[in-house]
Amino acid sequence: MTTAEAPLGAPLAIAVDGGGSKTDAVALELDGTVVAEARGTTSSPHLIGMRESADLVSALIGRLLEQTGPRTIAAVNLYLSGLDLPSEIDAFRAAIAGTPWAAATVDNDLFALLRAGTDEPDAVAVVCGTGINGVGVRADGRTIRYPSLGTISGDWGGGWHLGERALWFAARAADGRGARTALEQAVPATFGLGSVQEVIEALHFGRLPNRDLARLSPTVFACAREGDVIAASLVDEQAEEIATLAVTTLRRLDLLDRPVPVVLGGGVIGGRDERLLGTVERLLAERSPLARMELVTARPILGAAMLALESAGAGPTAVENARSTLEQRPAAVVQ
Repeated sequence: MTTAEAPLGAPLAIAVDGGGSKTDAVALELDGTVVAEARGTTSSPHLIGMRESADLVSALIGRLLEQTGPRTIAAVNLYLSGLDLPSEIDAFRAAIAGTPWAAATVDNDLFALLRAGTDEPDAVAVVCGTGINGVGVRADGRTIRYPSLGTISGDWGGGWHLGERALWFAARAADGRGARTALEQAVPATFGLGSVQEVIEALHFGRLPNRDLARLSPTVFACAREGDVIAASLVDEQAEEIATLAVTTLRRLDLLDRPVPVVLGGGVIGGRDERLLGTVERLLAERSPLARMELVTARPILGAAMLALESAGAGPTAVENARSTLEQRPAAVVQ
């Protein structure tokens, strides 16, 4: 896989990780040196459409190559939220056909999270960011995946669902149908509005994008820490969903009887809320005592970069070099 011009300089591995709120791209030389970075907005096909997702990813790779100049491309690995079904992966491949990276490895961003947390052959990962999803792998090649299409596929959790529930409770507190909660004041304050009714109308008339409900997730955790019972119940519900997804995946892979890493990541988990993580850890200990919780708070691009280097044939030293660099390096600016 090469650029259109004559290759110059060291070969590159290119990695992209796209989530519900942002997309990161990096170019690395095969010794693990990061030579270019770019960041964009969400690339999730569920949020912006498949064609738009492919165009955004291609534009980010183009920005990387503008920084590096013409290079041989040894591997391109693309991991995106919203590529949950085989048909979605196929559709994304079709959308990048004709580009120099048409033969890229394409998969869900959970596989990047999994690699960032462990290289063990038996492992489970759960991401809780804008949404929630899980994956599990076994050394014998078995893999467990979930559609992760929201409530229609049995999912609840992540920043958007937490925000939706927070607004639901705030609305019922405001009109008297529900219990009083600090969310009644905290929800509109998050958006700079004066009342829950103003939030409802802003969403109804499109002045506030529906996706912005995810902005309420930190508000829920803050209210829970201040002792609000309703907010605390939402945090506990989120912890239950994370633990259930992890344990179910372990059970479906017949891994409950052995030590297995359970890698946790995503923006909600990365907030390191003590109540959330403590409850998840307790539930895992009760339901899968041999499981080992591994928290990944590094930028999601880390795992994608490690996988891209491995796809390009780089060795362990190069992979660890990339890890040490990306764990410390601030993110590029969104453009």
